[in-house]
Amino acid sequence: MNLLKEIKEKAKVDNQRIVLPESTEERTIKAADQILAERIAQIILLGSPEEIMKEAKKFNLKHIDQATIVYPQKHDKIDHYISMMVELRKHKGMTSDEASKLIRDPLYLGTLMIKNGDADGEVAGAMNATGDVLRPAFQYVKTFPGITVVSGAFIMILKDKEFGNEGLIIFADCAVHPDPTESELAEIAVATAKTTKAIAGFEPRIAMLSFSTKGSAKHELVDKVVNATQIARKMAPELKIEGELQADAAIIESIGQKKASGSEIAGNANVLIFPSLDAGNIAYKLVQRLAHAEAIGPILQGMAAPINDLSRGCSVSDIVNMIAITANQAAGK
Repeated sequence: MNLLKEIKEKAKVDNQRIVLPESTEERTIKAADQILAERIAQIILLGSPEEIMKEAKKFNLKHIDQATIVYPQKHDKIDHYISMMVELRKHKGMTSDEASKLIRDPLYLGTLMIKNGDADGEVAGAMNATGDVLRPAFQYVKTFPGITVVSGAFIMILKDKEFGNEGLIIFADCAVHPDPTESELAEIAVATAKTTKAIAGFEPRIAMLSFSTKGSAKHELVDKVVNATQIARKMAPELKIEGELQADAAIIESIGQKKASGSEIAGNANVLIFPSLDAGNIAYKLVQRLAHAEAIGPILQGMAAPINDLSRGCSVSDIVNMIAITANQAAGK
């Protein structure tokens, strides 16, 4: 069974409630129909019931009537959500008038539904910019306790099964934070471990990457990775984590044992934590293109509840996969 099939099968068991704010966007509503047909998750669509059903009929979709449809302009809990918004943002001067306007924006409504326990996760971004998707999430759902930074992980599926966990390696951060501090880098490592267990389903062996292995170079950038490793160990003592390691020492056993003798991670890592977004983003794109690897993501991590952002160039299958991933994140929360 391949990983994506496993992710979908796991999602079916937990049957999480995933809210889709972009309900009349063609790819999104087609993905919702497929999710419902395969019973991967419960779907909540935000929008006009008439418009949603009109689109469903237009594309000959057979399962949309199984979704829960919430009309942002008028629904039973609108006053409750407005009160929540005012209370949660009163330190920023939020007023009832401002909240009553924002709550009619599906992106805000989706996050308030999650905050109130009426949904388990959200997927959006097929027609909205990343900033618009994440702003309500940062304001109302916020980050997981003990985590201050949001990051983006990619599941890299390699043709060569020698590396990682039979060809699966998790890369982070490749999408969000340009230059994490040592404490933020530690948080990214801990969050990526959670993603690895919840989504990929294997125990993480984490390598904190650098241009140095175990003191082979001296520089403040090396010190950042060394310190981040120590912080991560204190945050989550149960994790298998090693740093600082060069990339070859992290994934090639003969080199790992030569450069970091006795390490159970060196040469055997299945999670790679990059010291900066520069390094992570460049690395995943090079591996994707040169090694013809499949890159699944970005999977946003560190949020108190899973809210994932899509590329506006995404396909229907991309959205289906991300809904299934979000459902797994919600189940593992």
